[in-house]
Amino acid sequence: MPLKPPDIEELADQPRKGRGAVSNRTGRFEAATRHRVDDGWAGLAPEDEEGEPPLRTQLHVDTARTIITRNDSPDIMFDRSINPYRGCEHGCIYCFARPTHAWLGLSPGLDFETQLFYKPDAPELLEAELRRPGYVPAVMAMGTNTDPYQPIERELKLTRRVIEVLSRFNHPLGIVTKSALITRDIDLLAPMAAKGLAAVCISLSTLDRDLARTLEPRAATPPRRLETMRQLTQAGIPVIVLTSPMIPGLNDHSLEQVLEASVKAGATAAGWTLLRLPLEIAGLFEEWLKARAPDRAGRVMSLIRQTRGGRLYKSGFGERHRGEGPVADLIRARFNHAVRRLGLDRKRWTLDITQFSPPPRPGDQMSLF
Repeated sequence: MPLKPPDIEELADQPRKGRGAVSNRTGRFEAATRHRVDDGWAGLAPEDEEGEPPLRTQLHVDTARTIITRNDSPDIMFDRSINPYRGCEHGCIYCFARPTHAWLGLSPGLDFETQLFYKPDAPELLEAELRRPGYVPAVMAMGTNTDPYQPIERELKLTRRVIEVLSRFNHPLGIVTKSALITRDIDLLAPMAAKGLAAVCISLSTLDRDLARTLEPRAATPPRRLETMRQLTQAGIPVIVLTSPMIPGLNDHSLEQVLEASVKAGATAAGWTLLRLPLEIAGLFEEWLKARAPDRAGRVMSLIRQTRGGRLYKSGFGERHRGEGPVADLIRARFNHAVRRLGLDRKRWTLDITQFSPPPRPGDQMSLF
């Protein structure tokens, strides 16, 4: 049964300049579904270039009690991570973190990229956790959920302050980002890298600026990401390129070109993942495809299903990042061949956990040993 009077016209969602999601579709935990309708007041609010009222980014304090997140997934190579932010203004339509906004009573759509949460005491929480008796060091990952160098980091500088803590403790760190802002922190990361304590993964899935502009609207352009690789490499910081996500029929044709350009920019290792569409992301991504690439929408969705046994997503360990079937197998084979040809499989960066040592606090008694 419809929940709105039949004589009220429902408005179609339209793409917004600088935003990834087309709509603000209701999250899975909400009791009611929201619909945009014409109530007769349309045209009275200022509009952006695409005819919709502009969306402003809003910041909210996240009162976390701890900052280190633990996981035991066999699919990923780290067991702990730090995320100073929830939500991400980069607006990547494929972002697997989008469904987490539903836990906050917000939409994984436009809310995810406009309603952002930050943890102002993240550095202090981290220092307290690292000083706990019995803490055992392992590589700390950043950028595993939302980008630690998204635009609001320019002013808040939470990621920089977290790195300062890890540096003082000689704690190994791996960062994943698609932002050029990371070059701001070369002064911190280069000395850590010289001690075998830091490496950076740059995510780059296409060299097509037009595609990137709609796929990842507020992230750095592909040329800027390549330049970021160069600057990090010149500073002695190991760079790994992540060609993620590969989207069959949309960006997978440029896999080899991305790897070749990354090698020229200084990358010494590479990784890849297949597009994942869990929970609300499936609907948001299909909506984006129909709005941004309508001529390819049907084929892309068909190819995605071919990598997931006829479904849009399968969450089983060991298959969710790589998929199955001929389409996924071909991408995997192309990647493996390219990394061998380019020498991206010759070096494995292992970060040193043996140097970890909590620095003395003011007033602490010096140890005799």
